[in-house]
Amino acid sequence: MYYIGLMSGTSMDAVDAALVEFDKKATLKFYNEYPLEISAKNQIRQINEKSNLIDVAMLDNKLGYIFANAANDLIKKADINSNQVAAIGSHGQTILHVPTIAEKTSIQISDPNIICAETGITVVADFRRMDMAFGGQGAPLASAFHEYQFKNNNKSTVILNIGGFANITLLPCDKNEIIGFDTGPGNTLLDCWIKRNKNKEYDKDGLWASSGKENNELLQQLLKDDYFSSPIPKSTGREYFNLEWLKINLKKLNKELSAENIQATLLKLSGVTITNAIKKYAAGFSEVIVCGGGAYNLLLMKTIEDLLVDFKVTTTSDYGLSPDCIEAVTFGWLAKKRLENKPANIPSVTGANKNVILGGVYSPTKQEN
Repeated sequence: MYYIGLMSGTSMDAVDAALVEFDKKATLKFYNEYPLEISAKNQIRQINEKSNLIDVAMLDNKLGYIFANAANDLIKKADINSNQVAAIGSHGQTILHVPTIAEKTSIQISDPNIICAETGITVVADFRRMDMAFGGQGAPLASAFHEYQFKNNNKSTVILNIGGFANITLLPCDKNEIIGFDTGPGNTLLDCWIKRNKNKEYDKDGLWASSGKENNELLQQLLKDDYFSSPIPKSTGREYFNLEWLKINLKKLNKELSAENIQATLLKLSGVTITNAIKKYAAGFSEVIVCGGGAYNLLLMKTIEDLLVDFKVTTTSDYGLSPDCIEAVTFGWLAKKRLENKPANIPSVTGANKNVILGGVYSPTKQEN
């Protein structure tokens, strides 16, 4: 039996869809990306700015059909039958992630009922909030899959995922506990800044950043943020790191900088905060394996490699899975764990007080003969 993982990250570039088979390791059978229309992206961007409850509900409905269409198209292109798919794990689109306040929550939309109805396949969704109900931050959840897929008993490795935000998973070769957390911004500030200044969705290969020069004063100002020195476990999101956060720091700096120099500085911020976290927590580790869209940003990768001289830096491509499919595969795996009624969080990563079963199950009504 196959599993499908559906994922739309904070970069909102596409719905990532992965058809996966699980044995001792995950084997990717088919993968495709379904770009989100500009109108849908804009609706998601504006959801915390001026949307009301009706807007949110309508977008939840719209994304349900988008995700369902992605799953159905993936099945068609993979040339399999839907009854060969045990379940779809749908992460949905995060519109709110507030993991540290007393009334903490994390909300993902893309109605799983619609996905179930349109595909006829059992859907597992809402993975984060059970972990939060037991005291965790609901993120990062990928660390459990990283352990399953990449743990090596002969060497200690770091899995670095660079999406809108960057997170790391430390996989020791011994039985020491696994550590994982969000290091801070990955692509999110870079994407937002180039969108505002160039009306482009992202800075391909870091070319615009490479046309500027990082400003050390601004970099040091940004690095003062308490998040970077706060203890683990921790996770973050667009509610914290956004253009308003950048605006406040630029105002404190009180210095005129060109847009491209700010972009160069934001890229360096991602590189420095990622590598500072790795150096702090991964002493004695030998390799960093990168996944996520940031693995294709040539300038960011070079920055990371230059700052991690004591580590071998590679990507998940060297281990059989392309960097852009990892998160979608993760949610296929999480769906499998849910159907098996097995816990899938790591308390030392999320901060939960126990291992818990993640996700709600939405099953199609079976026709009686």
